Amino acid sequence: MHWAAALRQELSVRNQQIAIATGSAHELTAGETPSVIFGCNDKHQHGNFHPTSYRNICANPEWARRLAKVHTGSRKAAPRADWRWMELDCANSSDALLMNIFCYRRTVASRAQCALLGIVPGHVPEFGFRPRIPLRNGKTDRTEIDLRLGDLMVEAKLTETDFQTAPAEMVQRYRDIEQVFNSGELPRYGDSVSGYQLIRGVLAAHATGGSFCVLCDARRPDLIENWYSVMRAVRNCGLRCRLQLLTWQELTASLPRPLNQFLEGKYGITR
Repeated sequence: MHWAAALRQELSVRNQQIAIATGSAHELTAGETPSVIFGCNDKHQHGNFHPTSYRNICANPEWARRLAKVHTGSRKAAPRADWRWMELDCANSSDALLMNIFCYRRTVASRAQCALLGIVPGHVPEFGFRPRIPLRNGKTDRTEIDLRLGDLMVEAKLTETDFQTAPAEMVQRYRDIEQVFNSGELPRYGDSVSGYQLIRGVLAAHATGGSFCVLCDARRPDLIENWYSVMRAVRNCGLRCRLQLLTWQELTASLPRPLNQFLEGKYGITR
C-alpha cells in the first residue's frame, strides 16, 4: 500500500501548488494526505482538466454526463454551499486522467497512440461501458468498464489501493469462470479473491470477443504485479494474447506536446 500512499502524497503536493499558482477554485479533503478538489473557474475551464479536453467534454453530451457523478466525500465534508464535489473534480481521479487524455481529440486519431492500444484510428471514446458479463443464473453483470475503444476495453488506475477484493462466491457467480480461469491459480487471501475488477475485465473480453487493457502508473509496481498474477491464471493462450498492460508513461510518447506538459506538471507523468 505504500506505493499508493506515496503517489497520493506526490499528487497532493503538486496539485495544491498548481491551484495556488493558477488561482484555481479548489478545496481539500480531510485526512493526513488531503486530495485536491478542483472547481470550474468559468464555464470554459476546470482546474482538473486541460482546457482543450474540458471543452471537448462539455461539447459531447455523453462525455459531459460523467461530470455529474457526485464525489463520495461530499457527503462527509462541508464544501461551500454553492459547490457540490464531483468525482471528476478530484486530482486523484483516474477517470479524470483518462478523460484528459482521450477527450483531447474528438476521436482517437493518432496512429502511434492506436498502435500502442492495438486499435485502428477513428474510434470515439465511450466511457462507463457495460459489457454485460453472463452470470450462472442467466442474467448479466452490470459492471462498468472505464473506457471502450472499438473492441478494446480499458480499466484505468492511478492512486487506488488495489483492483478490489471479493469473496470467492462472488467470483463463482460468473458463468464462464472455470472456462476462462484456472480458479486455483487466482490470487487469494483466505476466502477472498484479489483482483476482482481484473477478473471481470478478462471475462468481459471473453464474452465480447474483444481485448482488455489495464492502464496504470509505472510508479505502481504493486498494481502491475496484481495484473500479471491474474493473467497467469487465464487458461486460453488466445485470450491471454488479447490482454495487455500499458502505463500512463508509455502512453505519453504518442500524445501532443501541450497535453504532455500538462500531464507532467499535474501528475508527474513523463516519457
